[in-house]
Amino acid sequence: MEYNTIHVEASRSYDIHIGRGILNEIGSLIRPIVGDCRLAILTDSNVDELYGERLSGLFDAAGYAADKFVVPAGEESKCADNLLEFLNFLADCKLTRSDAVVAFGGGVVGDMAGLSAALYLRGVKYIQIPTTLLAAVDSSVGGKTAIDIPAGKNLVGAFYQPSLVCCDTALMDSLAPEVYRDGCAEVIKYGAILDKELFDALAQMPFDREKVVTRCVEIKRDVVQKDEFDNGLRGLLNFGHTFGHAIEKMSNFAVSHGSAVAKGMVVAARMAPLCGLQDVTGEIVALLQQYGFDLTCGYGADELYDAILSDKKRRGGNITVVLPKAIGNCVLVTLTVGELYTKLKEVLG
Repeated sequence: MEYNTIHVEASRSYDIHIGRGILNEIGSLIRPIVGDCRLAILTDSNVDELYGERLSGLFDAAGYAADKFVVPAGEESKCADNLLEFLNFLADCKLTRSDAVVAFGGGVVGDMAGLSAALYLRGVKYIQIPTTLLAAVDSSVGGKTAIDIPAGKNLVGAFYQPSLVCCDTALMDSLAPEVYRDGCAEVIKYGAILDKELFDALAQMPFDREKVVTRCVEIKRDVVQKDEFDNGLRGLLNFGHTFGHAIEKMSNFAVSHGSAVAKGMVVAARMAPLCGLQDVTGEIVALLQQYGFDLTCGYGADELYDAILSDKKRRGGNITVVLPKAIGNCVLVTLTVGELYTKLKEVLG
């Protein structure tokens, strides 16, 4: 079958395959990467109910012994208890360094599987099979792995690249509209930070899923290859995330990641002119509203500021935020925490 392939040159080089129906080829796609080995699948309850038997059958038909571990669907599963339980599961399955972990699900599953693979036996191979739009364009690519702790989101993690990413866009057909919309926030983010042509094209709905996912992955690939360990340029991918993560935390994750990022992008856009940059809030708000996002922040400056202070992007008394200079051109702006608080007060009151 035909599919798009994007190659990533990083600390571990790997391919990302994107195509409708590509899951049916999973056995032949992974064999050149992992050879004959044992697999340990991490998935969530929603994905397992829809596709668990199918994936197990495909691995079985390809001659792979695959054990499966299922966590409840939802952000709250991305926690230390589940991480430790899955690591014990890998040990119980007698996984060795020549075996591999398979992440089959959205961002929660992908993040936790990646961190588990980085930790177990000091590193085993892992394969990403994203099932959501958000995971396909964001968390499955680039090697950021993490779990949440009570102090904040993604505060415990590691940079650990997958060995292969297989993205079957047909799996997104079964997504609830609000879950698919979450991924659209990340897609809009890519256009806003680095590709005005993509941003403008997204006004035509529905978009070509394979084409748009491929373009977003290309953008992320290009950034990761230049700054794999997030020391500069890669920070642009956090547009909307500093404020979005704070909103997620304040809501106890009742606000989903994509919805929080959409709100966070609006906060950032409104802050940009306060830092001497162009005001493109109207264009960003218009596109996000077209996709059905509620852009009400829901929290005041004091609440958001307190939550932001635990953000992993803070360094000492400074924090770097991503602000739009123009559509398709975002920049990194370093503020003191005092300056951030003052500007949040102006934006949010």
